[in-house]
Amino acid sequence: MTQVRNPFFARYFARFGGRNEEQGNREYRIELLAGLSGRVLEIGPGSGLNFPHYPSSVSEVVAAEPEPYLRARAEIAAADAPVPVRVVEGTATSLPAGDGEFDAVVFSGLLCSVDDVPAALAEFSRVLRPGGRVRFYEHVLSRDPWFAAYQRAVDVVHPRLMGGCHVTRQTRDAIARVFIVDKCRGFRFPLSAALAPASVRILGSARKAGETS
Repeated sequence: MTQVRNPFFARYFARFGGRNEEQGNREYRIELLAGLSGRVLEIGPGSGLNFPHYPSSVSEVVAAEPEPYLRARAEIAAADAPVPVRVVEGTATSLPAGDGEFDAVVFSGLLCSVDDVPAALAEFSRVLRPGGRVRFYEHVLSRDPWFAAYQRAVDVVHPRLMGGCHVTRQTRDAIARVFIVDKCRGFRFPLSAALAPASVRILGSARKAGETS
C-alpha cells in the first residue's frame, strides 16, 4: 500500500477542518448522507467529520484514509459514530475491498487532491455493486469566468499549501463519465469567505449502472 504522508496539512485539517460546521457545513454533510443504507465505503474521510451524520439505515461504514495522522483521528471519531465505522488504510486508487462489495461510496473534498481522477473513479466503480449509490461533495472550478481565472492563478500554489487540493477541476463531468448523475447542485460556501478559492462546491448523488434492487 502506498504511504501518503502530509503531516503539516493533516494537523492543520484536524485542527481547523471543522471550523465551518456550525455555519452550515453540518447541514451539507447531513444532506450528503441522507437516505443511504447497507454497507458504505467512505474514501478519504480525513478526521471523520462525516461520521456523526450517517443514518441508522447504514449497517457499516468502512472508511479508507491514507494519511496516518488523520487515520488516527478518524479512529477516535469512529468510536462515537451512531453506526459501526471501521477505519482502514487505503488510497483512492487502491482500495482494500473486493469487487461489488459496497452498496454506496461517499467522498467529500477528495477528488480535488487525487493525482489520477479517472483511475480513482474506476476504482470506486469496481468496489460498488451494480445500481449502487455515489454521494459527493467537492471543490470545483467556478462557472463565473472571472472567479475561475482567479482560481487558476491561485492553483499554482494552493495545492502545495492545502494538501494537494486543486480548485480548478471539473469534477461533475469526471463523475458523469463513470456514473449516472442523478442530481448535482453548485453553490459557494462559506459565503463569508468571498475570495476563498475552494469556496465553489458541488453536492450531489450518482449511481452505478445496473440493477438497483
